[in-house]
Amino acid sequence: MSQAPVGGGLLASTRALLATVVAMLQTRLELLATELEEEKIRLGEMLVYAALAFFFLGFGVVLLALLLTVLLWDSHRLLALGVFAALFLLAGILAAAAVARRRRAGSRLFAASLAELARDRQALRREE
Repeated sequence: MSQAPVGGGLLASTRALLATVVAMLQTRLELLATELEEEKIRLGEMLVYAALAFFFLGFGVVLLALLLTVLLWDSHRLLALGVFAALFLLAGILAAAAVARRRRAGSRLFAASLAELARDRQALRREE
């Protein structure tokens, strides 16, 4: 912390304290804004890659199922369609369970900011 100038009195000391508090708040807000921007970029990238993966993998799996169903059309067409329907439903259930698990796990958004604020609080309590 910066020290008040000698002979400045209570007003100078209060101004110095206020300037320190404002500087701390500015630093914390900048950290918060940086974390928010990083999270926004991360979520955007994840969304783009997830959409691409969903589209191409989904299209590929449907075409593979169609190919195998056509290959088995004369002998086991109902079995092939039933197996593929079961596999698609199972994959959908597993994906929904993964989403639910991720949602319950929560987000680490603002974790660094909260940790910094906790350290600031501890440092202020030690100085009292």
